[in-house]
Amino acid sequence: MKLISWNVNGLRAVITKGFEEFFKEIDADIFCIQETKMQENQVDDNIKKIFSQYNCYWNSAEKKGYSGTAVFSKKQPLNVFYGIGIGEHDKEGRVITLEFEKFYLVNCYTPNSKRELERLDYRMVWEDEFRKYLIKLNKTKPVVMCGDLNVAHNEIDLKNPKTNRYNAGFTDEERNKMTELLDAGFTDTFRYLYPDKTEMYSWWSYMFKAREKNAGWRIDYFIVSKSIEKKIKESYIFTQVLGSDHCPVGLDIDM
Repeated sequence: MKLISWNVNGLRAVITKGFEEFFKEIDADIFCIQETKMQENQVDDNIKKIFSQYNCYWNSAEKKGYSGTAVFSKKQPLNVFYGIGIGEHDKEGRVITLEFEKFYLVNCYTPNSKRELERLDYRMVWEDEFRKYLIKLNKTKPVVMCGDLNVAHNEIDLKNPKTNRYNAGFTDEERNKMTELLDAGFTDTFRYLYPDKTEMYSWWSYMFKAREKNAGWRIDYFIVSKSIEKKIKESYIFTQVLGSDHCPVGLDIDM
């Protein structure tokens, strides 16, 4: 089973930058996107045509042009859930869960702590509630979770760890929450296969020619229940795919 996750930083924008070609070429069983930046009623015929062979699920933020997630699945799920069941966290369209016979698929766009860490306190609350949500799912059946998690977990996961130590996405608080999640029974699929691989990033700033210099961060993940980690076949970072400030990441898993 092939799964893809991509923060597209605006679906309507990325469609004009090669999205359709990658989508068709990769031919994923499940394709998840974050930062759609659109409402479902803004999905026009051109967009519908791209995803015509898939079951489509959209979770949009109340605020227009902001956040939002979507999942496209060849197989129809047993159930679909939007959000994590807590009102204050479910206004921004950040989570979609698809239940299949043998696992849950969770697509997540984690809140950014923002400059000056103005949203870090909220982020800590979110992290705890989202972890509880995943643990609850995991008690029923294994979880495959993906998305832009807005954290580089370890120094190996970004180009310049020393100068970014207290910046959003690499604070001790955010990194510790990722550790807590993994310690709760989950596996970072890329590090499971490639524990020491360096200079593999999924996001680059638009400033200072960061992508050209590969001065990036690995903040996009596939994370799975530890109980199924031996089913992981391959974990990808498609660094060559352009169109967004993020690149797609992928997972092959034997489900």
